[in-house]
Amino acid sequence: MAVDRDHVLRAAAALLSRKSTATMDEVAQAAGISRATLHRHFAGRDALVRALEALGIAECEAALAAARPEQGTAADAVRRLVAAIEPSAALLAFLYTENQLFEGGEQNAGWARVDARLAALFRRGQESGEFRVDLSPVWLTEALYGLIGSAAWAVSDGRVARNDFTHLIVELLLGGAIRREEP
Repeated sequence: MAVDRDHVLRAAAALLSRKSTATMDEVAQAAGISRATLHRHFAGRDALVRALEALGIAECEAALAAARPEQGTAADAVRRLVAAIEPSAALLAFLYTENQLFEGGEQNAGWARVDARLAALFRRGQESGEFRVDLSPVWLTEALYGLIGSAAWAVSDGRVARNDFTHLIVELLLGGAIRREEP
């Protein structure tokens, strides 16, 4: 029987987003395969996490494409982006805290592409006068990642309703990022 790699990755993502310390045995069980089969696809946890990173990057890039960040107001583009990324939020929360992805100082080129597109969206909002200019686009990008991770964990723990995910992130981020007229 052929093993569907995408199914294995999604099962691993679902498990690791709830239990980041899960063993390879637990991942195999969650995917409905043997540990030996899991190891034929992923030599170890590092290889699995790197494959999950590639999946997370692909899902971020797909969400960016769906959100059309260059269209409409920057604030509306942020709303569309957060709504588009919500299905991947738990995976992103896991990846955001997975230390091995940040060791060695070299960033995956995929994250660099995603970061650049997000920063461009925030910069566009600043240039149009929608967003504050005292908060750098890089900081707004990091804040967005942090809010996505926090909201994903809150939804997973049942402390926040899934239907509130986009609203809570967008309101908090944009409420702090929107440029206010000085009195």
